[in-house]
Amino acid sequence: MTPAGYMAKRVVKRPEWIRAPGVRDIYSLCGCISEYFADYIGYWKHNGYWLFDSVEALRSLAREHSIPIEDCRIFYYEVFEREYDDENIEWRAFAPDKGFVTSVIPPRNKRLEGFDVVTFSGCASPECSPLSCNNLAATIRTNEHCLFSSFEDARARLEAGDFEASEPGPFRIVAVYTLVE
Repeated sequence: MTPAGYMAKRVVKRPEWIRAPGVRDIYSLCGCISEYFADYIGYWKHNGYWLFDSVEALRSLAREHSIPIEDCRIFYYEVFEREYDDENIEWRAFAPDKGFVTSVIPPRNKRLEGFDVVTFSGCASPECSPLSCNNLAATIRTNEHCLFSSFEDARARLEAGDFEASEPGPFRIVAVYTLVE
């Protein structure tokens, strides 16, 4: 797994339409349900993974533009170096967007919360997390945060075709961490 960066998000409890009673809240990388702290892309301070290289870079942007983040949880992400092309049924290499400097500073203390599968059809910023966005958690076992408990499970489900009826790929597996003080 490769360090990808940080994001501040407003975590929400599982919406009723996600019919997965074991899911308590949504920790997905995408901002569809648990929203990002702001529409940050227009500030052009993100890295090549469309995240932030450090917690301080994220907080600095929020301060500079008077964006409140007190009600947000800060996440750290690592990404598997290959993405799954569901049309050609193969894993292929990808790299961060070369138009941005990427120099992620990993946290000293982090807790692994699980693994997300995220779509990147535009090959830029994270798009959807089908486990939550497409309610796949209703039929695919996840943990309380609507994430896979293991990398192996995420990979096996992709390769088994369980994401075919969701959003267009390619799909990337992302490790989701919370910061431990």
